[in-house]
Amino acid sequence: MARALTDALAWAELGNELVLKAAAGLTDDDLRAPSSLPGWSVGNLVAHVAANGDALLNLVTWAKTGVETPMYSSPADRAQGIAKGDTLTAAEAQAWLTSSISALAEGFDSLTPEEWSNEVVTAQGRTVPATELPYMRSREGLIHAVDLGAAAFADLPEDFLAALIEDICGKRGLSTDELPRGAKAEVAAWLAGRPNDLVDAPEIGAWL
Repeated sequence: MARALTDALAWAELGNELVLKAAAGLTDDDLRAPSSLPGWSVGNLVAHVAANGDALLNLVTWAKTGVETPMYSSPADRAQGIAKGDTLTAAEAQAWLTSSISALAEGFDSLTPEEWSNEVVTAQGRTVPATELPYMRSREGLIHAVDLGAAAFADLPEDFLAALIEDICGKRGLSTDELPRGAKAEVAAWLAGRPNDLVDAPEIGAWL
């Protein structure tokens, strides 16, 4: 499915808004509490979204300058960003999240049509045009906004859900014919390994 850049940018903006909304009322104790994502605290999730914004900004820099700028310096660097969420105060976490979202948005705004077509390499080793970056950000923002309780999959845009289903099917090696029957939002939640209302759908691990 071809994704329009304008759509992906709108999805990314919505995800950012929802995550900021979820983080706005958090306390220090809230950050230490378990999130709905097994093995992750609320602080881990907030820190991960903030660190992802910083990492994607590295790819924006790569697309803009042509200078190879990886998302993360190493897998350990990514893990450290997530773990940092267990050491931050709520004010620190909110400030980091806000600044990373603002910087990434400014980075997207700065790209020219030619720069949007420049190729970069993701943390998973995929070579993609910069136009893929807003969709990558939208996945992080919207799915983790659900994990943080700021939305449900049913609240997410229909066209985003369609793109997400196609994306995760590809990642999991599934065809759409193999999907359980149910509402698009529930199928997307199932594919992402999140709670859903599908009947008799097998359990699969969390994705993203």
